[in-house]
Order: sequence, then C-alpha cells, then structure tokens
Amino acid sequence: MQVNEFFNTVGSNRNRQVVCADGFKMSVQAFAGGYCTPRINGADKYEEVEVGYPSQREELLMDWAEEPDKPTQTVYGYVPVQVVTNVIAKHGGIVDGEIPKGVAPIPANFVADE
Repeated sequence: MQVNEFFNTVGSNRNRQVVCADGFKMSVQAFAGGYCTPRINGADKYEEVEVGYPSQREELLMDWAEEPDKPTQTVYGYVPVQVVTNVIAKHGGIVDGEIPKGVAPIPANFVADE
C-alpha cells in the first residue's frame, strides 16, 4: 500500500506525499502527534517537520533518521524546514503533494536568479 492510499483508507487529513521533478518521493508532516516544532496542528509556521519513507536514500536527511540502516523505511524526526527545502530543490522541485507551512513550496519549474 502506498502512503497516499494509506491516508485515504484511514481517513487522515495528513499531507499528501511529496513528489519531486526527478521522481524522488517523501512524506512531509507536521501535526500535534508528529515529530515537529511546534508540536501542534495548524501552526502558522513550523521550524522542524517529520519526514518519512523517502523513495531513496537522501544524504541531506540522514542525520535525522530513526533507523539509518533502513533509509527508505524509516521516519526522520524534527528535520529543520531549511533541510527539507534543500531536499526539494535538489530533486528539482515539487510536482505533486503537500508540505507544511514553513517549508518553501519550490515548484518544479523554479529557476534561481543568477
């Protein structure tokens, strides 16, 4: 079962899995029961978020891995939003999915100023 299918099945209102332009996927969550700061639902801005089950090992996330020996089958708690933003940018931006407030919503067609 895929992450989005699971959330639909259990009736959760969690964020849809992030899909990046190069195909990289990860769950990015922030809610009262999550590994995030602040640890509340609907914050105006989160400073740290919970990342889960990336589609491949991502070195930028490894410092926060709950089970580093299983990088695609684990949760990454209290990841700074800047790190998540960097992961999204590294993988070409977001083509689908949702992110908590505080993570920069970099679209797949993003071009940085030179």
